[in-house]
Amino acid sequence: MTTLILTENIVMDAMRMNQGNVSQCPIVEEEPNADAARFFDLLKDYDEPLWDGCTNHCKLSAVTQVFTIKSDHGLSEAGYDKIIE
Repeated sequence: MTTLILTENIVMDAMRMNQGNVSQCPIVEEEPNADAARFFDLLKDYDEPLWDGCTNHCKLSAVTQVFTIKSDHGLSEAGYDKIIE
């Protein structure tokens, strides 16, 4: 099972939607709050390649790799900013 399916099952279990009670759990569509909207925008970067034709990395993976290097090596914010420039 993939992580997405596991996560989906956890959410469905929490909402008791895997127990045949879907009709008792109305689904309400609403706009995400500002924090959730920023998070969803970050997730969109998962599908964005670093450049046209790049198949190994996406924007999100590049950012997380650089951030991991920053935290693993104790880089200052100024040092991190220099890498990003």
